Amino acid sequence: MSTETILYLDGVSVSFDGFKALNVLSLVLQKGEMRAVIGPNGAGKTTMMDVITGKTRPDEGKVIFGNNTDLTALDEPSIAALGIGRKFQKPTVFEPHTVWDNFMLSLSGDRRPRFTLWARETPGERERIEALLETTKLVEHRHRRAGDLSHGQKQWLEIGMLLAQEPALLLVDEPVAGMTDAETEQTAILLREINKTRSVVVVEHDMHFVRALDVKVTVLHEGGVLSEGTIDHVSSDPRVVEVYLGR
Repeated sequence: MSTETILYLDGVSVSFDGFKALNVLSLVLQKGEMRAVIGPNGAGKTTMMDVITGKTRPDEGKVIFGNNTDLTALDEPSIAALGIGRKFQKPTVFEPHTVWDNFMLSLSGDRRPRFTLWARETPGERERIEALLETTKLVEHRHRRAGDLSHGQKQWLEIGMLLAQEPALLLVDEPVAGMTDAETEQTAILLREINKTRSVVVVEHDMHFVRALDVKVTVLHEGGVLSEGTIDHVSSDPRVVEVYLGR
């Protein structure tokens, strides 16, 4: 795993009507790393994701991606095109279409209006979709309508749809909310598999899931980093226990 930095937040602050959502937040993510981000509601987790993806502009600070690109100067489509994919908590898939067609519509490449689902897939596209079906464990569901999948399967489909766009960095927001224990376990396996080829940031509340990921954890509180390290390290930090785990 390389020690090259893929994402660097430096002194990022964001205020909404006088409320400091982020307060001089700094964070460094290495290329090929997966990081779990936890913290109480209002700690700044979603705002941090919004800043990285260009949805929210910070009042101050820098957000550097890859080879010195400052994301604060770019809009959302430009940031997505650079290779940053974001998975929101609620899955957004094309429910009337099959799993296969959802992947087909998501592949990076030419998706201008002239493209339709009835265009013949190229052998390369078929190969990529087969690989996505394998990765997301949806091989047996390729012909099912996305709307008929379980909640967990929809989450995996959407993660696969993001992978189809070949992001270098994947931001995943509370992926296991509402999942069964078996689905939660499968999601940890899926994210570890994805992490073999790309960097991942996971915002999550489920501590069992965070432990299953077995990665470095950043704890946010009042818009800044409260603690950072292994899950055992942050779990035993008295400040983390007081503001988050003790509740």
